[in-house]
Amino acid sequence: MMYDVIIIGAGPGGIYSAYELTRLKPDLRVAVFEAGKPLEERRCPIDGVHVKTCIHCASCAIMNGFGGAGAFSDGKYNITNDFGGSLHEYIGRNQAMDLMRYVDQINVENGGGASPLFSTAGTKFKKLCMQNKLTLLDASVRHLGTDNNYIVLSNLYKILKENVEFHFMTPVHKIELADGGYRLYTDNGEYECRQCIVSVGRSGSKWMEQVCHDLKIGTRSNRVDLGVRVELPAVIFSHITDELYESKIVYHTEKYEDQVRTFCMNPRGIVVNENTNGIVTVNGHSFEDESKKTENTNFALLMSKHFSEPFHDSNGYGESIVRLSNMLGGGAMVQRFGDLERGRRSTVKRIEEGTVRPTLAATPGDLSLVLPKRILDGIIEMIYALDKIAPGTANDDTLLYGVEVKFYNMEVKLNEHLETCHPGLYVIGDGSGVTHSLSHASASGIYVARRIAGQ
Repeated sequence: MMYDVIIIGAGPGGIYSAYELTRLKPDLRVAVFEAGKPLEERRCPIDGVHVKTCIHCASCAIMNGFGGAGAFSDGKYNITNDFGGSLHEYIGRNQAMDLMRYVDQINVENGGGASPLFSTAGTKFKKLCMQNKLTLLDASVRHLGTDNNYIVLSNLYKILKENVEFHFMTPVHKIELADGGYRLYTDNGEYECRQCIVSVGRSGSKWMEQVCHDLKIGTRSNRVDLGVRVELPAVIFSHITDELYESKIVYHTEKYEDQVRTFCMNPRGIVVNENTNGIVTVNGHSFEDESKKTENTNFALLMSKHFSEPFHDSNGYGESIVRLSNMLGGGAMVQRFGDLERGRRSTVKRIEEGTVRPTLAATPGDLSLVLPKRILDGIIEMIYALDKIAPGTANDDTLLYGVEVKFYNMEVKLNEHLETCHPGLYVIGDGSGVTHSLSHASASGIYVARRIAGQ
């Protein structure tokens, strides 16, 4: 079966490339192949009552399916070149910003208009951070919330399914060069296309490595981000989150001069499990619906690790740490900050007696048995630094969940059009190693779609 364009992956990159292709060239025959299920069928079996831990489904409903791993995230679209990827290094800073604003416009038109647009520009908190050896990064952010994000994705799917053929639960096992295009192999048969857009996200990192090996596409190793997710009473950060919502704050440690940063802040949100390649990590969600909000705010504290000779497997390093955590905790682990500082594991009793009610059922434990000392020292330093701008952050009852890991695909060698050494084979989104966020991944999809459409 021959298509003009096949898109592998229905995450943000794949969705927005399909959207722009059908808008500009509705006569093209476009298909999307996705390893997971349609959005409305994505259900994680963990309910906290009958199923309390990951049962390793054939296709993880949280990580795979229409909307990608971001479908059940809190839907934060950061419009900035300062973080979220290096897309601007390929297409230019101005064009990258224009595309991110265009993605924001699409979201607003499809159900995200009620969600506010926050900005750190000119805020008083920038000075406050500088006075306390912290750096607040500049960005505008549209926070859709997990609930509104779902609405936007549902509306986009209604538009796309009229002109795009979706093949759900159909992972692509292999890509081969074919006459005038590419041949894809799946359990449901073989398909051919003239041009192919690969947008498999972080969960497709191992598959992407194999594709690059088979097709002799150059790659280079990327980093891995390791850390914890912090949960504390929402009032402690309310003076910041009420004005900025998402604040990306960076700190350079005194002991090692390492960089620690906040990531994915969720005011009045919840901490959740994620399954990545069979290992359980933690993440955070938040909602726009007042009835779904909690009394807590959560955010990640992460440190990036790069490796040189002779070790290159950054993701393997991160996976080994998570597997150790899963082994000790049977899944996600949680510890009071006071217990970590005193060198003792947390217990159910101490957490129940604390002032912070955990939003995730995790096993009380000792993170110092899991995370390397250098990373844990940096996280502790950062918590005390944040305590200066948000007093109460370093309270004994602040909860630390582990392990939070952000895996990055090795960076695929691409030209300025996000095209591989094979004409018509594009790699976009987080699967390329070029983008690390919803907004950058979506913008990369728009960019390639316009390239294919001749715009």
